[in-house]
Amino acid sequence: MQTMPAHAAHHNDREIETLEEFDATVAARRTLAGFRVQAVDLTDRTRELLTTDTAGAVFLGCPMREDAAAKIRTDGAVVFPPVPGLPFDPYRGLVYSPDELFASLSDGYEATPDARAYAWFQQTKADGDIYASMLRAVHDDSLSDALDELLSGARVVGVMGGHAMGRGTQAYEGAARLGRELARAGFTVATGGGPGAMEAANLGAYAAPHDDEMLADALRLLAKAPTFTPSITEWAAAAFEVRSRWPKGGRSVGIPTWFYGHEPPNPFASHLAKYFANATREDGLLARSNAGVVFLPGAAGTVQEIFDNATPNYYESRGEPTPMVLVDRTHWTEKLPAWPLLKSLARERSMESRIALVDRIEEAPEALKRLSD
Repeated sequence: MQTMPAHAAHHNDREIETLEEFDATVAARRTLAGFRVQAVDLTDRTRELLTTDTAGAVFLGCPMREDAAAKIRTDGAVVFPPVPGLPFDPYRGLVYSPDELFASLSDGYEATPDARAYAWFQQTKADGDIYASMLRAVHDDSLSDALDELLSGARVVGVMGGHAMGRGTQAYEGAARLGRELARAGFTVATGGGPGAMEAANLGAYAAPHDDEMLADALRLLAKAPTFTPSITEWAAAAFEVRSRWPKGGRSVGIPTWFYGHEPPNPFASHLAKYFANATREDGLLARSNAGVVFLPGAAGTVQEIFDNATPNYYESRGEPTPMVLVDRTHWTEKLPAWPLLKSLARERSMESRIALVDRIEEAPEALKRLSD
């Protein structure tokens, strides 16, 4: 059973991202010289800051007392103070959890940090404010760093598919079973983090440690709120009910975007790396799917992802081509004929042996295994 590598074991040992790491570093090293301290509240660590060498250190969005800030600046440290009034922390050291993005859901989705960040994005995008665009870029870069640390050493399979797939449908159940099987086979499931096929795959990974009955019951419970319209609040509340009834679910990753902010992230991904820039998010999701990608039926977004993935496989710009499995022959040869083009592109190149088209979702794990051998 796959467990994602523990965060702290893999990140750059010059980065401090929690208060526990700060205390341990000060105790063990007696110096903070050259360290990067990221989004750690140091208000109660004034004595340590005043008595520890911080030459060449960088403090990113760390609340601290003014006398401490003055002293470390004198040491030669660089201090980027917290930005007041933002619904997100641009310097955050870790990816999000569903509980964090959906905090205050009981007051309605509009009250959540997720909805408030989207509202801020809409407003500042319209203003064209250079300061706001810089904050978005810093946030997204911090998230990419956190995601790399989280996934270090993991075998990641991306599951791509449309947001329109409703709970309570056979297709949704199939995507959930796929996510569960991949997680049980030792893979970390990564999706676009939104509703529909993405949610189903994250749900499957969440269900991996539980018995078969749990998934059947969870699917029934979720079907009461089949889509995120008209009410995101009800849609999300149904997911949190599943999570509270069956805690300790399996881990997986969702990589959504506020660019499509009308679509909420799904609460079944244990880790959510939510970006402002969709291009950064798309490329990052596919680049991190180092063990292959399964493409479920989708529309324009999924077609884009197929060819975003095919290009580095074609040029081998990320090394050896990774497996690509397209699911639903009729969809990908008649409705949106991406498969014939993909097949033509792959001809006589090393990626030719790494692509497959299957009829049914149940065939995807076996195809993935075959293409990896």
